[in-house]
Amino acid sequence: MGSTGKKYTEDFKQMIVELYQSGKSKSKLASEYGVSRISIDNWIELYTEIEVDENTSVTYKELLAIKKENQRLKQEAEILKKTLTIFAQK
Repeated sequence: MGSTGKKYTEDFKQMIVELYQSGKSKSKLASEYGVSRISIDNWIELYTEIEVDENTSVTYKELLAIKKENQRLKQEAEILKKTLTIFAQK
């Protein structure tokens, strides 16, 4: 079976995760809110905070965004290095 294509807001997803973390079961949440358990599992993975060190925690979603930004910055730095090399040769 394919996806129904139903879209949920970030706030809704985070609310479901918070309800799960407060003790509600995935089955109960799925039936109450009409959401698949697979979606709930995905949201729990995305929105549960990961402790980086004593004072810092991030969600998996935030970590993915940081990695994407880091990759973009590395590409920009590489382009700038190549540009400087070209101008230095002239």
